[in-house]
Amino acid sequence: MLNYLSKEKPLTPEIDFSEGQLIPIDKPLEWTSFDVVNKLRNKIKYTANIPRIKVGHAGTLDPLATGLLLICSGKYTKRIDEFQGLDKVYIGKIRLGAQTPSYDAETDEENIRPFDHLTPQIIQENVGQFIGEIDQFPPRFSALKIKGRPAYKLAREGKEFQPESRKISIFDFKITNIQLPFIDFEVHCSKGTYIRSLAHDFGNALGVGGYLLYLRRTKIGDFNVADAWDLKDFNIAMDAIRPNTI
Repeated sequence: MLNYLSKEKPLTPEIDFSEGQLIPIDKPLEWTSFDVVNKLRNKIKYTANIPRIKVGHAGTLDPLATGLLLICSGKYTKRIDEFQGLDKVYIGKIRLGAQTPSYDAETDEENIRPFDHLTPQIIQENVGQFIGEIDQFPPRFSALKIKGRPAYKLAREGKEFQPESRKISIFDFKITNIQLPFIDFEVHCSKGTYIRSLAHDFGNALGVGGYLLYLRRTKIGDFNVADAWDLKDFNIAMDAIRPNTI
C-alpha cells in the first residue's frame, strides 16, 4: 500500500517519514522545486525529530509554474524514477505574436509580429501536428546539462549552443479558450516534455511566434493537484504534531 499523504489525511506523530512517504505539494509561484524540497526536509527533521532524512522531488517545475509537485521522503526517494516516469497534465496560457529567449515570461519579449489574421479555425487546425510522438528541442534556458553545465547558465553568458532534440509524446493537446493574443490550453504528455518548447513551437507553426505566459501542473499519473498540500497548511499540520518547532 502506498504511503500517500494527501491533504485529506490527518498528520499524526505515528507517520514514519523515514520508511517513506509520498507528499503532494501545490508548488507556489516563483519557488524552485529545490526550495520546496529544502523547506519540507527542514520541517520534517525538526518536527518529526529526525536529524537525518532524505527528501527529493519527482519531477521539476519551473519557478514560474505552479501546481503538483510530488515529494518523496526516506526510503521513497528510491522510487523517484518511478514517479518521474508517469504522464503529466498541465493547463496554461500562451501569448502569441511575440517570443522570448527563455520561451516564457522570465525574459523580455522580442520578435514582435502581427497576429490579427489568426482565426480560431487556423489555430485549431495546427493542433494536430503536435499530438503523438514528436521531436522536441529543450529550451536554451533550462536545467539540461551541456558538457556538465546547466544550459541556462550558458545562455545567460551568451554562449552559442543548441540542445539536442528528444523524442516525447503528446497524448492530448486542447485549445480551451482564445482571446487573442492569448490562448489557453490543456496538454497531457509524457515525461521529459518541455511545455515552454511546446508553446514556442506552436507559435512558430502559426507563423507569429509565441511564449508560455502561465503554467500549472494538475496531474502526475493518477495523482491530482486537488489532493495537494499548500505549503502553509502543511507547516501548520506538522506544527500540530509537535508544537513550538520551526
